[in-house]
Amino acid sequence: MTHYIKGFPQSEADEDLKFVNVDELEEKAKEVMPEGAYYYVASGSEYEWTWRNNTNHYQIVPRALTGMDNPSTETEFLGMKLKTPIMISPIACHGISHADAEVATQKGAALAGAMFTSSTYGNKPVEEIAAAAPDAPRMFQLYLSKNWDFNKMVFDAINAAGYKAILLTVDALVSGYREANLRTNFAFPVPLDFFTRFQGAKGEGQTVAQMYASSAQNIGPDDIKRIKEMSGLPVIVKGVNCAEDVEVALTAGADGVYVTNHGGREIDGAPATIDVLPEVVEAVNGRCPVIFDGGVRRGSHVFKALALGADLVGIGRPYLYGLALGGPHGVASVINELNDELKIDMQLTGCKTIEDVKHARLTDFQYAGDTKPSSTDPRVRKPYPVTAVNQIKSEPDAATGASHH
Repeated sequence: MTHYIKGFPQSEADEDLKFVNVDELEEKAKEVMPEGAYYYVASGSEYEWTWRNNTNHYQIVPRALTGMDNPSTETEFLGMKLKTPIMISPIACHGISHADAEVATQKGAALAGAMFTSSTYGNKPVEEIAAAAPDAPRMFQLYLSKNWDFNKMVFDAINAAGYKAILLTVDALVSGYREANLRTNFAFPVPLDFFTRFQGAKGEGQTVAQMYASSAQNIGPDDIKRIKEMSGLPVIVKGVNCAEDVEVALTAGADGVYVTNHGGREIDGAPATIDVLPEVVEAVNGRCPVIFDGGVRRGSHVFKALALGADLVGIGRPYLYGLALGGPHGVASVINELNDELKIDMQLTGCKTIEDVKHARLTDFQYAGDTKPSSTDPRVRKPYPVTAVNQIKSEPDAATGASHH
């Protein structure tokens, strides 16, 4: 079934998905998502070099004669018990994938026993998200506003909704130059809840760059202390990619660091997150937890990030494709597939627990790199499919009856 909001089609699916690997969902999602919405999710910035090379290229060293079986992926983060170290990374506007938006994603994460994170730019109220899975673990990604009254409203809401930590985004103070979004003239088609409740501004019809402009572009160490004092919650700094920034964050009182390059959507030419993770982990030296995301498409990618020192490993685009195609159960299908692949690697390396994985051996032999053009490059991408449910409908004007085009 398909729901329409001002002509924009939203999936209403809720079903388990059958696929061999999560990459298959990317092309399939085009059949139910409008082109602009799809490329908002799928694309990176500029030449998409970082997006394309944001891959997990380390090699796992197999182990034999380990005398173990039935590995467990259960773990714990900030006192929250999880069935898997795989995390739902924060992404804005889940309503472009499904009518129930973040509510559906939270349900899917809960079904799989995974950590869920909300974005400041979410469609659904945090109260509704929490009510969908009251006992599920969740954290909140903060785009710090220039207006501290707005920030206080957010803090009060997430505290009341039972969110356990804040992920302070510091690596996306402005939007990267996302050419696919410009080519499709993408603007947010679904209202964003916190904008609606603060000043009646729904956040729909604005471009990605316009949305970023409403957030603070000047964030410093003192902001970490202020956020902690106002919210009463732990603050994890999201967007740390070097040892120097680890020291700044922890000296300022951060409770954790999050290694990410925003999925290759900000600075094109930045290194893959897997390549900076060892430096960050060494600088942290056990002083705080480390979250990682970037290019995670396989259970082996999760394994490698854990072996290099991450405590949680986030996925982004894959779960939004799962959400579009299968709703809550589609999200759970994506997490479960990656978790099953992770268990295979654990068995073949003799890792009984996630703690064991953190001590697994990796190598880094240099093989030929990926020089292929990105799948969103207009020189190679295929014509976008036209289906009965992925088209934006032209609605008549209520007063004149004239159609909008």
